[in-house]
Amino acid sequence: MRYEKGRKDVTRQHIVAVASRRFREDGVEAVGIARLMADAGLTHGGFYSHFGSKEDLVQAAVTDALDRTQENMDRAAQEGGGLEAIVRSYLRASHRDNPGQGCAVACLAAELARHPLATRDAVTERLQRFVGLIAEHLPAADPRVRRDGALAIFGLMVGTLQLARTVSDPVLSDQILASGVTAAAAIAASCRDAA
Repeated sequence: MRYEKGRKDVTRQHIVAVASRRFREDGVEAVGIARLMADAGLTHGGFYSHFGSKEDLVQAAVTDALDRTQENMDRAAQEGGGLEAIVRSYLRASHRDNPGQGCAVACLAAELARHPLATRDAVTERLQRFVGLIAEHLPAADPRVRRDGALAIFGLMVGTLQLARTVSDPVLSDQILASGVTAAAAIAASCRDAA
């Protein structure tokens, strides 16, 4: 049976999208290939016509999720809000409440640290882009001060989001998000002082 041109690419992207959401919601180890393919409306046997292994899918799904996070951060920055808009777009309640649509680093950092180098290299490349974007919006003249500040801010953003998702008290969770925004502004101000 012949399919129209491009169908394999569309199907592959569909699998990546489903896996990306499921991995962020449930964790990589908790998601099996058979269940994932069923969620995608496909047979288990079709998986290997698109991916050589589950790890190949993990890498594709995580990089896809991180590319979308980059798009969201870029959009926030371009809409004129600068660093504060980037931080607020990341530390918002809807991001906290919808991990399947959010940043893969905040959802999967502990798991990804145990994955093969190729997957971690792909994550590292995207993380470098996040840090670069944040650094562009810091006031320091010294590029090293901006980079150090951007690393601290991104680490703060990820940790804040993880902590806000962890607690059971919704008021405390909102306070954690707000405190992350305040702390990021303090780090940015310290970069200005270091300039």
